[in-house]
Amino acid sequence: MGRSMQNSGLSRRSFFRGACAGAVGVAGGALLPQVFAADVEKKVAISPDEALNRLKEGNQNFLQDKQSTPNTLGSERRLEIARSQSPFAVLVSCSDSRVPPELLFGRGLGELFIVRNAGNTVDTVALGSIEYAVYALGVSLIVVLGHERCGAVDAALSVVEKNATYPGSLGQMIEPIIPAVLKAKANCNCATNHDELLDAAVRENVQRIVARLRTSEPVLLNPLREGKLKIVGARYDLDDGRVDFFES
Repeated sequence: MGRSMQNSGLSRRSFFRGACAGAVGVAGGALLPQVFAADVEKKVAISPDEALNRLKEGNQNFLQDKQSTPNTLGSERRLEIARSQSPFAVLVSCSDSRVPPELLFGRGLGELFIVRNAGNTVDTVALGSIEYAVYALGVSLIVVLGHERCGAVDAALSVVEKNATYPGSLGQMIEPIIPAVLKAKANCNCATNHDELLDAAVRENVQRIVARLRTSEPVLLNPLREGKLKIVGARYDLDDGRVDFFES
């Protein structure tokens, strides 16, 4: 009898805890826009094509050693964006020190929302960051940017071709890139040319991530269908500084 009453009490407590958690979850969902309100109110209202053109123009200026946005680098701009941000594009980029997105696109403070890791891959944390930029900041363009002679992609190529192993978390970091390497090897007529195969793998890695973002992430699907969001891939050339976009 005592045990039954005890179990009954536990069940009631469990029920109320669950009910309260559900209510908090609903409330949390309803409050989400308020949580992001400081950022939402300063969304940038530009089209995906305009955002893309800004990046293309910025890269052209970078190639010519010109500064694209002189008014976005000083103390006045810093104070302007101190309370909220309004970037116009997300850059999913490699952590490579030779690939600084703001510089190679000629942009200044508060213009790009950058997600960087070795190999420009997209894990849960990176995806949440991308979705935040689209949902809360109103970003209209996502660019997945690979680059020439990427060390992370080269490491994945060594795993495939030489059965290489890496210590610590390096192997787990490289693992998502391996399918791109395998596809590049299958499709590229360059199996004996390491540099060409590596570059094919870099491009394939970018294209796989773009395809995933375009087709399998619910938060991104509606703005894509409505034409409010564009997702493109790109490759940065370390030698000449040029960015080539893959828009299809």
